[in-house]
Amino acid sequence: MIDIDRLRQLVDLMVEHDLTEVDVSDEDQSITIKRGTGGVIQYSPQPAVAAPVHQPAVAQAAPNAPATPPASPKDEGLVAIESPMVGTFYSSPDPDSPAFAAVGSSISPDSVVCLVEAMKVFNEIKAETTGTIERVCVKSGDAVEFGQALFMVRPA
Repeated sequence: MIDIDRLRQLVDLMVEHDLTEVDVSDEDQSITIKRGTGGVIQYSPQPAVAAPVHQPAVAQAAPNAPATPPASPKDEGLVAIESPMVGTFYSSPDPDSPAFAAVGSSISPDSVVCLVEAMKVFNEIKAETTGTIERVCVKSGDAVEFGQALFMVRPA
């Protein structure tokens, strides 16, 4: 029998982290939840046949995600600092602190430029390049996708 509280927790996690699919299996049951258009809930009370195989996640744009604007001529020569994960972007360590990096900031490879929160863990994102921040591409509190440009940097 499916545990309704467990199902609610899974759905809450999906909504909180803007996930489109969750697949959970143990020796007693297998649950797959998909949300979005044509969402499906599948429940299999029999034991899972094979142990889940860990595969790297493939990031896909959410159906309502904004399209990436085309590069303009002023962007030529700029390097993007991209999000290494799906999560929530924060420009500063807390709302009362200044941003880690702003337009005009000089950065080095070890400079922390922002935080990305994923599953209640705040991950420091380092620049991994040297240069000057030319553009901040997202606002603090925005959801970000894997590989999404966070900053555009003019290399030094």
